[in-house]
Amino acid sequence: MALQYTWRKSGRSANNANCVELRNTLDHLRDSKNTTGPTLRGNIQALTHAIQTGQFDRLNTEQHSGT
Repeated sequence: MALQYTWRKSGRSANNANCVELRNTLDHLRDSKNTTGPTLRGNIQALTHAIQTGQFDRLNTEQHSGT
């Protein structure tokens, strides 16, 4: 029996917005506009942690000050 994957898009996502979907295994992302296209494999939990801790904040002057 083949594994059944399901994909989830944020409930806050608009129908015409640039969105990604997360696979139920929490290890793949895909473009919601191209559901048959390629997927991006990654550690989604680490990505979520990095976002929550501000590692991608553009306003973080420590990372952009050149020191």
